[in-house]
Amino acid sequence: MSLHYRHHDSPIGRLTLVASDAGLVAILWPEERPDRVRLGEVAAAASHPHLDRAAAELSAYFAGQLRAFTVPLDPRGTAFQRAVWQALATIPYGETRSYAAIARQIGRPAATRAVGAANGRNPLSIVAPCHRVIGSNGALTGFAGGLSIKTFLLDHERRHAG
Repeated sequence: MSLHYRHHDSPIGRLTLVASDAGLVAILWPEERPDRVRLGEVAAAASHPHLDRAAAELSAYFAGQLRAFTVPLDPRGTAFQRAVWQALATIPYGETRSYAAIARQIGRPAATRAVGAANGRNPLSIVAPCHRVIGSNGALTGFAGGLSIKTFLLDHERRHAG
């Protein structure tokens, strides 16, 4: 199955959107670590239905007009990682959950660190909102896009949640 990409300019920098014929595979940060998300061969695409939809939905999200993404998703990862990423999608817009809460939600209450590791490998940042996961003490913790972007996204959602 071939993968296609295109860039999308946003208030947090130039994102790289990657899609298969089944759905959106990844949203990569401007300063993406090469080993965080492994994709293999990816070809540029001027137009692709999932890339077009993801770009439109991201633009609406950043404009404060979209709270839930509907673009089909096709994440690549282990069964455990995919369970964590699916749990992320249940965190309401403008709210946060702890890593421990996500571990309990997926039926693995002792797996808080593993949830953190899966969260760090989330290929669908923003759409599968890993920025909404915080430490049990309320502290902002690691984020692949950087803590300043995590803060921006949380503040953006709080401003538009009303």
